[in-house]
Amino acid sequence: MLPARFAPALFSLLLSGLMSFIVTAVATSKAVGFGPQFAGKWMGAWSLSWPIAFAVAFLAAPLVRRLVARLTQAPAGR
Repeated sequence: MLPARFAPALFSLLLSGLMSFIVTAVATSKAVGFGPQFAGKWMGAWSLSWPIAFAVAFLAAPLVRRLVARLTQAPAGR
C-alpha cells in the first residue's frame, strides 16, 4: 500500500492512463482503421500521450477543484 499522501498523484496517473488509452484508441481507429497497423500506431500514440495527460491532470487538478467548488453548492446544514 502507498501512503495517503500519494493519492492525488496516483489518481491523476490512473485517470490519465485510462482516458488517454480510450481517446487514443478512438483517434487511431478513425485515422488508420482497424487494420494490421492499428495496435502499433495506437500504442505509439498512447505512449506519447499518457505522460502529457498525466502532467496536465496533475497540474490542473487544484484549479479544477476550485472551479467545481464555485460551480456547486454545499449540502444544506453545513
